[in-house]
Amino acid sequence: MKKIGFIGAGNMATAIIKGLMAQNDGKADYISVFDTDENKCEIMRASGVKICSSGAEVVQESDITVLAVKPQNYAEVLESIKPAVSESKTFVSIAAGISIGFVQSALDCKCPVVRVMPNTPLLLKKGASALCPSENISDEDRQIVYDMFAGSGVCEYVSEEHMNEIIAVNGSSPAYIYLFAKAMADYAQQQGIDYDKAMNLVCATLEGSAAMLRESGDSADVLIQKVSSKGGTTIAALDKLKEHGFYEAVQDAMAACTKRAEELGK
Repeated sequence: MKKIGFIGAGNMATAIIKGLMAQNDGKADYISVFDTDENKCEIMRASGVKICSSGAEVVQESDITVLAVKPQNYAEVLESIKPAVSESKTFVSIAAGISIGFVQSALDCKCPVVRVMPNTPLLLKKGASALCPSENISDEDRQIVYDMFAGSGVCEYVSEEHMNEIIAVNGSSPAYIYLFAKAMADYAQQQGIDYDKAMNLVCATLEGSAAMLRESGDSADVLIQKVSSKGGTTIAALDKLKEHGFYEAVQDAMAACTKRAEELGK
């Protein structure tokens, strides 16, 4: 079994590690981690993961290293691990805006890199991850990285030219959906309905709507039409959303997300 390392032990790394362990009967002896936060390391150690004293040691120990650090820290981290890097090592980048070329250039090595944009529902095995492997990756490593994320949700391959745009689609988008759900539940509470009961109904409605989009065979436009009786309550609501520019606001938000990803990658 190939050895997998993580530089950074935050929520996303923890979710990926839990998914890997679940796929391998709870085993963690092939996983190593480094984080500057000793508390996070102790939690990892308790689950059987090997704790390393530096990022460079993680790279030395591992065939595949997941760079689970913030974009702002990438240059510093990549500089620190350069002595341990070779073209036989594969790297996984999960930071917004960080390109394959950026990683290879900073490491001064044409090592295989997989750029991935996961999202936080990965914590509940309900993740949605977009992947873009470099051309020089082996079929084995490509599959291992795919399985690493597919074990905790849905995966799609996306070309790198669209990896900044995809952040708005699945990476940052849970926050928009939480805001939408909060607005609905808050309205219900204002009308005297118990907040928790309303949120339960909202969540079930989101899940059911997603299932309809996936499984009904109808397009989003057709599904909207099927809920909207002429002169009815749904039309009244949709007309108000149109009046407030709801569709355009969502698209503007996504464009702002993409723009920020491009800035972070510079």
